[in-house]
Amino acid sequence: MSIITEHSLACDLLVVGGGMSGVCCALAAARLGTQVILVQDRAMLGGNASSEIRMHIVGATGLHAGLPLSLESREGGIIEEIRLELAVRNPQRSAAVFDLILYELCRAEPNLTLLLNTTVVGARVEEGRIRDVVAERPSTEDRFTIAATMFADCTGDGRLGAEAAVPVMRGREGQAAFGETLAPEEGDAKTLGSTILFQAKQHHRPMPYVAPPWVRKFQPSDFALRPFGKRGSDLGLEYGYWWIEWGGCLDTVKDNERIRDELLAITLGIWNHIKNESGLDVSHWALDWIGMVPGKRESRRFVGQHILTESDLMNSRAFPDAIAFGGWPIDLHPPEGVDAPTEAPCTQNHLRWLYDIPLRSCVAGNLENLFFAGRNLSATHIAFASTRVMATCAAVGQGVGTAAALALKAGVIPAEIASSSELMRSIQQRLLRDDAYLIGRPRADADDLAPSAVVTASSEQAGGEAALVLSAQTRAVHGPDVVASAAAANQWENVLAEIATGKATALYTSAPPDRAAPGLHRWMSEPAARLPATLELRWAAPVAASEVQLIFDTGLHRFLTLSQADGYTARMEWGRPQPETVRDYRLEAKIGGEWRVIHNEVGNYQRRRVHRWAEPLPTVAALRLVVTATNGLDHARVCEVRVYS
Repeated sequence: MSIITEHSLACDLLVVGGGMSGVCCALAAARLGTQVILVQDRAMLGGNASSEIRMHIVGATGLHAGLPLSLESREGGIIEEIRLELAVRNPQRSAAVFDLILYELCRAEPNLTLLLNTTVVGARVEEGRIRDVVAERPSTEDRFTIAATMFADCTGDGRLGAEAAVPVMRGREGQAAFGETLAPEEGDAKTLGSTILFQAKQHHRPMPYVAPPWVRKFQPSDFALRPFGKRGSDLGLEYGYWWIEWGGCLDTVKDNERIRDELLAITLGIWNHIKNESGLDVSHWALDWIGMVPGKRESRRFVGQHILTESDLMNSRAFPDAIAFGGWPIDLHPPEGVDAPTEAPCTQNHLRWLYDIPLRSCVAGNLENLFFAGRNLSATHIAFASTRVMATCAAVGQGVGTAAALALKAGVIPAEIASSSELMRSIQQRLLRDDAYLIGRPRADADDLAPSAVVTASSEQAGGEAALVLSAQTRAVHGPDVVASAAAANQWENVLAEIATGKATALYTSAPPDRAAPGLHRWMSEPAARLPATLELRWAAPVAASEVQLIFDTGLHRFLTLSQADGYTARMEWGRPQPETVRDYRLEAKIGGEWRVIHNEVGNYQRRRVHRWAEPLPTVAALRLVVTATNGLDHARVCEVRVYS
């Protein structure tokens, strides 16, 4: 008799993988009324950003962040909600608190069932559709058969898609395969490698380190292109180095245990060199934590309805089915990692423009009901080198979750979503409503009552007029007046130059000019008028209002991500709300000729705030937002107001 207990479960959408793409996918769908099960094979959520691995969540802000009021490329939507929550509630920069906040967000959703420590081990496919999957949780001796209408593989390694026999791409395609100039002449099976990070602390007494006999030995020449212990955003001793990379010449799935063991030998060998051989004054420093799970960059990439290529990114190709955007450089690494000390640890090819990620790159080409989101989406090795970073993956996850939720309501299978222009428009408008950014996609929501109102304010700045809360977008992405050309083909060369000279050569990635919609896209009150500042929407005829949505400025030009690196964190507003954000405000409605307070908010730090009433407020002639305090700025900023009945 088996000791395993069998369970049968069913849902609308099964999300497999609880990294940033999976969490954002599950939250997006659940918040739109979809019954979601999220299966994660670890005890914590977050994937490569979790406390097990502790990599940075980076994205379109790139290596140099943006520019105030002209280039705000930090991802919005759910990943922005998470970042803002972390910045305020995790000032101590605890990796475990990061895990807990993701868990808390998922547990708060009544439509989301979370299965941790659970691994999908099989899939049943019939007539071109996944019917159900088998998942096992050894810690409780349980096995689950989970049926769903739709499935989303957000596992990174593509475990669900592999079980369902979805075609995959692995390694590096040759130049001729997709006409990619950055690809090697001949294709091969090599990938980006993996990394194990560490953390160290400085103590009040000497802390000797005796390395185990199996660590790697290094020479000073091994670090000519791999700096450590120097000024820079993440080159101190308190946080390990992303360039401690190895395993790209092996199978990063099947050889992961061997890769882990060798990375431990490499990482501890590098620490031994720093402590005992480098000549740096590090006698009081000691290891505090070292990862036991490799941070994996690449394994399987699925073949979807569209394969993203170098050209799609370089030319910022406009896709009618765009659900997310990217902008991180095309960041290629030598597969040999630290075994290639004479090669730069990365070649970060600058992208001038932000680019679209289409839904078709997230839908299986051979199955009708399978999505994928995260680093396993349908892209060549070259395109993947940009799309793989976690903030981009999170934005894609929200796009996929939103698409799944609306397609379920419309009765459309994933394979047919992109061919329905009406459904795609609904998906994109829902993403915009939920504060995602889509390049050149304007707000056009027929249910929104705000555009039919006349907007005025107690004061306003030139370029920041009150009416801009109804503009087509909620951020500035036009960038600097002169877009810098790539001074170095490899942005890492600029980083090395900055380390040597202290002077940065910033390369910015903005929206393409034909889709940028230049402007500030927000109301900004006049500082001299001081606070409170008032924004008013007045209708020609009274309306019934049951929901008001506000989008505030949260400094989307800045870096903002949990980091154990002191230098990187110093470039953020961490441990506090973003200073631009409205803190205290109230909403007032003019009903029957009298102003009534309908909501009072104290201590806000989020960008998107939605206020709902169980029963619509009848005969609202006008709506007033009164800003009484910000989190630091001397005037009020509001990027968008929406009103729904």
